[in-house]
Amino acid sequence: MRKMDGRRRAGALLVLLLGFLLLPGLACAKGTAGTVLVLGDSLSAAHNIPADAGWVSLLQQRVRLQSKSPPRIVNASMSGETTAGALTRLPGLLARERPTVVVIALGGNDALRGLTPAQVQGNLGKMVQASQKAGAKVLLLGIDVPPNYGPAYRQRLAAAYKALATQYRVPLLPFLLEGVALQPGMMQADGLHPTAQAQPRVLDNVWPLLRPLL
Repeated sequence: MRKMDGRRRAGALLVLLLGFLLLPGLACAKGTAGTVLVLGDSLSAAHNIPADAGWVSLLQQRVRLQSKSPPRIVNASMSGETTAGALTRLPGLLARERPTVVVIALGGNDALRGLTPAQVQGNLGKMVQASQKAGAKVLLLGIDVPPNYGPAYRQRLAAAYKALATQYRVPLLPFLLEGVALQPGMMQADGLHPTAQAQPRVLDNVWPLLRPLL
């Protein structure tokens, strides 16, 4: 009996020891910070500037500095991307990256190609739905178009983003380039894309809405 009790005590101690050894691993698993998937166009793809100077790269640097367990940042933005193109790519990205947050920064190229705000809204809505169904939080980044499109079109486009934010209960940044567009030294020669010097301001526009989702 004494030998049996000794074996039981030894077994219990072994189980206890294994438990202590496994605790750090369990804590790390619970403390994983997730993945942020950024799905945008050239405004988020560091167009015509060094890749590490773009606002998404600066976001990666910021979360590394401010968090002990920073999220992984995946930039799936492409120059020339449209809402239709991104909608086609999204299922594969969701399956592969399994993001906890999806940042959608699209619509500008659709407007430049003559799509109606209703068409933009429809595609973006499907993207938000798919992201939420996959368990991700969503941040929507709005865009404006040049004044020559006329006030009516610009108002309808802005209203489309607002309607999406309300319908799906997601945070919205009305204009990604707030404080950047039309500012001296902030835009490239084409008048459409921000310079490297403007990228920190773009990130500052996004950060207050993104940070609570991390």
